[in-house]
Amino acid sequence: MKLGIIQMEITTDKENNMKKALSEIRSLSEKGADIVILPEMFNCPYNMNFFSQYAEPSEGKCWSLLAKAAKENNIYLIAGSIPEIDDQGNIYNTSYIFDRNGLEIGKHRKIHLFDINVQGGQRFMESAVLTAGDKVTIFDSEFCRIGVAICYDYRFPELTRLMVDQGAKIIIIPAAFNMTTGPAHWELLFRQRAVDNQVFSIGVAPSRDYNASYVSYGNSIVVSPWGEVLLRLGEEEASVVIDIDLAMVDKVRAELPLLKHRRHDLYKLIDNKNP
Repeated sequence: MKLGIIQMEITTDKENNMKKALSEIRSLSEKGADIVILPEMFNCPYNMNFFSQYAEPSEGKCWSLLAKAAKENNIYLIAGSIPEIDDQGNIYNTSYIFDRNGLEIGKHRKIHLFDINVQGGQRFMESAVLTAGDKVTIFDSEFCRIGVAICYDYRFPELTRLMVDQGAKIIIIPAAFNMTTGPAHWELLFRQRAVDNQVFSIGVAPSRDYNASYVSYGNSIVVSPWGEVLLRLGEEEASVVIDIDLAMVDKVRAELPLLKHRRHDLYKLIDNKNP
């Protein structure tokens, strides 16, 4: 299967962000992409002051444009994330997932909110504006079952393992690590989750803008089930298509059957929403 990765610069111009995203989606579909992935908060600067201003309801204008793009380009679209507002005024960091017919087949609301205060580094409090989601997100494609989460969610290994227990062979993470956490943990986390769960581990980030209030690390990445880095972009804008061979998941799991070797008599992991 072919994955399309869009690492784009995010500006304060919402309309321009959407136009750029739609243009890159079309370009990657023309190059044969089966699944196209956008970065976290691709239509909105990653800044708490903008989340309310840019928020739209599900099936709003951005949602409609994304659904149309998936259908017109005959792709699966993991639409990074955008601020979503519900009927009660709650705002979520939400990734919409569309199939080749433009139908929404999944929606992930970021579960773990990014509240950190690193001395001498980054301080950010998503919970001041955002509401946490409460569901593990998995969808089916003709290729395999795929899990989707957002950025900080990936630091919690239980979530990824729940996805794998439900059949995921690929984990896709729209994310915007910063210049404190990115150099320290970005590659480490994506390789670690790939090896622990024997999946393809994919992170898609905005490009780096040193003039932004929140500077994304960039470095969108694709890691194999063996922990090999198959693709790693730099800090600049880039859109690429990469082939992945899903047979590698089964091969690695057969040769090193760690998922079968778990001691369910001693411990177990439960999805409380789907026990």
